[in-house]
Amino acid sequence: MLKEKIGFIGGGKMGEALINGILRAGLSSSDKIMVSDVDKKRLQILEKEAGIKTTQDNKKITSDSDIIILAVKPNMMGNILDELNSEITSKHLIISIAAGVPLSFMESSLNEGCRVVRVMPNTPCLVGETAAGYALGKNATQADGKLVGQLLDAVGKSFLLEEKHLDAVTGLSGSGPAFIYVVIEALADGGVKMGLPRDVANTLAAQTAFGAAKMVLESDTDIGQLRDSVASPGGTTIEGLHALEKGGLTNVLIDAVEAATKKSKSLGEALLKHSK
Repeated sequence: MLKEKIGFIGGGKMGEALINGILRAGLSSSDKIMVSDVDKKRLQILEKEAGIKTTQDNKKITSDSDIIILAVKPNMMGNILDELNSEITSKHLIISIAAGVPLSFMESSLNEGCRVVRVMPNTPCLVGETAAGYALGKNATQADGKLVGQLLDAVGKSFLLEEKHLDAVTGLSGSGPAFIYVVIEALADGGVKMGLPRDVANTLAAQTAFGAAKMVLESDTDIGQLRDSVASPGGTTIEGLHALEKGGLTNVLIDAVEAATKKSKSLGEALLKHSK
């Protein structure tokens, strides 16, 4: 369990997922976590369900926390950093999970020497299965990187990367759960079309996706070989794979990751342009 106190600025879905993931993993206790948000109802929900402390005063977060997690929308980051500029010092570790916000933007908005880490997690951290990437700012130490990795690995898997890769992480794993939900729902719809009850089809589709993902993660076998091991010559699977290729599923998913990555880059570019 970490000895540092953790403060969240922003109590939305991603912040909530991280809070619950950290608590589930036993990495911190509810009395060491505080969250601020403009929405009183969100705070009431978090206080009731997670047992954490809440406030609507962002400066209360900075004064009472060692680790500050900025879980706000990208377009709010500038105002938040301006508000807290005089409160944040090098004693704080600042972790941003705002999509597309570059380290340089945050560092230029804070006092010299501030330690900043940019993280891109995803919502499955709520069930201990996040897929995340993170990059260290110029003043962040190896110990800071180790701590962030510990936080993220407690709720899934993470990779320390150069910042230039984080937009692609956003496009792939940050947005990816939504893409997978569409695939699962479509598979279930196919089962219903073929006569399965809806509840059975939903569970079969979700468990199939879960099992396939687990095989990829726990097997040394190449993904293509795993796919081919299911597709017997002249069998049902190869017919289905042929239908997927005719429908262009592969290209559509690649395009989805590319589009989300470009959007992440554009968010960062807009912030940097506006700050000049």
